[in-house]
Amino acid sequence: MQLSNEEEDYNLSLSKFESMLKTNKVLFFDSEEFEEIILHYLDMGKSALAKKALKLALEQHPRSSGLKLVQVEMLIYDDKLEMAEKLLNELYAIEPTNEEIYIQKANICSKRDQHEKAVEMLKIALKYTDDYADVYNLMGMEYLFMDNLELAKDSFIKCLEEDFEDQSALYNVVYCFEFLDQNQEAIAYLNKYINKNPYSEIAWHQLGRLFYGVKEYESAIHAFEYATLIDEEFLGAFMEKAKALERLKKYEEAIESYNRTLELDDATSYALLRIGKCYEKLGNKVLALKYYNKTVHEDPLLDKGWIAITDFYVRQKNFQKALFFVNKALAIDNQNKLYWKRFAAINKQMNFFEEAEFGYRKAVEFGDYQLDTWLFWVDILQFLGEFESAIQTLLQASEYFPEENEVEYRLAGLYFMLSDNIKAKFHLSNALRLNYDNYILLEDLFPVVWEKKMVRNYIDKHKKQ
Repeated sequence: MQLSNEEEDYNLSLSKFESMLKTNKVLFFDSEEFEEIILHYLDMGKSALAKKALKLALEQHPRSSGLKLVQVEMLIYDDKLEMAEKLLNELYAIEPTNEEIYIQKANICSKRDQHEKAVEMLKIALKYTDDYADVYNLMGMEYLFMDNLELAKDSFIKCLEEDFEDQSALYNVVYCFEFLDQNQEAIAYLNKYINKNPYSEIAWHQLGRLFYGVKEYESAIHAFEYATLIDEEFLGAFMEKAKALERLKKYEEAIESYNRTLELDDATSYALLRIGKCYEKLGNKVLALKYYNKTVHEDPLLDKGWIAITDFYVRQKNFQKALFFVNKALAIDNQNKLYWKRFAAINKQMNFFEEAEFGYRKAVEFGDYQLDTWLFWVDILQFLGEFESAIQTLLQASEYFPEENEVEYRLAGLYFMLSDNIKAKFHLSNALRLNYDNYILLEDLFPVVWEKKMVRNYIDKHKKQ
């Protein structure tokens, strides 16, 4: 590739400087060359070399305001804000219309969390700058720090009006629209932007994401296809396109798009998993299972992969295989509540109730506080005749679900089973108040209790008129 004259000069300056360091000879550079060299090292994270270059630069050009502004930038980077501020004040006395002075003052204010003051400095910078895009971008960031998303959005839009190829501003303006829940407005904005800059793959990709978010999947696919036409290696656009195709149940096309991502980069467990899901939807169980196995091979820590295999066998009612795979998953991560819940459900299907009870207990222990988990656990405890444990579990569940009629009906039934009629009636009264019609639970879960005339009379007495 042919280098421009500027790039050649820049590379020569850099080579010349590094050669000087090796030979200890002092060579002359003009101030602009030094600025580029210093900023190059800062961008590379080589602060020691940047400082060495700055020292030599100031020795050769002690009056250069450009170099002193670079010095200010380095002082701010090192959190030496007082020194930076003092130097800026000296520069201000000489060049009060230099926009970079106000930009660096804004940086200092920002570092001190004085974001409103930083914006005021940037507004002054706007009066003197030729690079409006950069200043508007900085203002947008300050408004983001202040959580003023509307003004941030306006600033990024102004930035893009000055420089429509500023990708960071484009991402930021879309972020602001989304955060403000203005998806339709964002779509309208991006359509206008694309009219001006039709070859922006980023804009098409972001437009596709927004259409996907509002469930306009055909439009999303259209946008993602434009993004991939502009950049044939845009992995993210192929991935998002595949997701949209899945939503439209176009599984074969989705597989094709996911496979394109595998061609562009190393296999990702997410893509492999989604391909497996698509094949299962198409009824191709052999290929579905093949890709589920590839998923867990690629990333053994991805719980969705193990869950996909386990659930696959559950759907086939092959509980032995399902149990085999959930046990493999537990061997890798025995604190995963999703694994334990499936372990419990599978054992329950196989009538291994003690193992099922253990699984539900572990699921709750590791943070599964969903109502159905508590109720499945309690129903198994009741089946095993462990009424006291079932009551204690329900009382624990009631802390998370204080107004849940299914918890109250079960507590009533269990207390009736233990002949503790006072507590039983208390909980039955709560249950009837919360959902009278669900008293049928007592008949289903506690037929012995249901047969008691006292219980039937109590329910009838509380019937709502």
